[in-house]
Amino acid sequence: MADAKVIPFDDGRRRGEKGARGARKPPLTSLPDQNGKRASAGPEDGAPEGEPATEAGAEAEAEAEPGAEGAADGGGLLDKVLGADWEERASRGLDFLRRRITGEYEIDDFGYDQELTEQVLLTALRPLYEKYFRVEVKGLENVPDDGAALIVANHSGTLPLDGLMLQVAVHDHHPADRHLRLLGADLVFMLPLVNELARKAGHTLACTEDAQVLLERGELVGVMPEGFKGLGKPFSDRYKLQRFGRGGFVSTALRAGAPIVPCSIVGAEEIYPMIGNSRTLARLFGFPYFPITPTFPWLGALGAVPLPTKWTIQFGEPIPTDGYPPEAAEDPMLMFNLTDQVRETIQHTLYKLLVRRRSVFF
Repeated sequence: MADAKVIPFDDGRRRGEKGARGARKPPLTSLPDQNGKRASAGPEDGAPEGEPATEAGAEAEAEAEPGAEGAADGGGLLDKVLGADWEERASRGLDFLRRRITGEYEIDDFGYDQELTEQVLLTALRPLYEKYFRVEVKGLENVPDDGAALIVANHSGTLPLDGLMLQVAVHDHHPADRHLRLLGADLVFMLPLVNELARKAGHTLACTEDAQVLLERGELVGVMPEGFKGLGKPFSDRYKLQRFGRGGFVSTALRAGAPIVPCSIVGAEEIYPMIGNSRTLARLFGFPYFPITPTFPWLGALGAVPLPTKWTIQFGEPIPTDGYPPEAAEDPMLMFNLTDQVRETIQHTLYKLLVRRRSVFF
């Protein structure tokens, strides 16, 4: 912050005098004469014009700058509390709000809002990713820097937090800051608010048509073929992959010529240890299952807090599909073999990561 400019009290009075040319006369000081009377005198010898002639004058002029040092100290305090770049972040935030209010932002035909995802949604998930689950990411070099690819991962945890953590991992750690477009179940797009947030975050319905369009556009698409069978399996079956459906994701990748990247996630299985399933309540609420854990529903809302497990996400070597002929997407035997290959790769990687894991929480 620049120093405050000191304006002498008598400057305005003398500014209009003829012949002043903007310069003010030196202040007069009263000095005692030989008879003890006060007399007027000019500035002390050697003192330049326009500067205080005495120490008292210097102190008076220094007192004429109130708040300059205090303002600097206040700025330093804000830097310590909010960070050195708080002004820049505040400016970006105001610009973001202005664009949201005026409608100066873009969404695609799936409802994906990239700016909202980067500025709000991923920012909200990042503390959970970095501080709570302390996610460790491996093998991101296997995810292409550009072009289409299909990431296939295991699914678990009672609530689909693993998909959200996977999205943060790809965006924050991939050198190209790629966005992962996840394919979700019908239920996701039937729930109020969840539907809107999922669309804004770039997710879409897990159907062949939507996946095909995204891959043909060169997007990075994520799918968890276990679906609710993996998400809602009992704790006793943790890290045992469920059936991968009919291999529809393989058919989609073959049509688009996109590589398939197996992905293994360790840590999500223990966030909500599912020890029971109330089928009556599930039917009542229209859910595929109603989880019973050691803390839920016994502790109410507090029981919905996930356990702070340590996560590891590992991406395996991509399986190319561009070498197959166009009719390969209709070959059931080929789809079965590729589906089994992806599933076995993920399962073996899970076992390796579990052997190396020191603890569930550390």
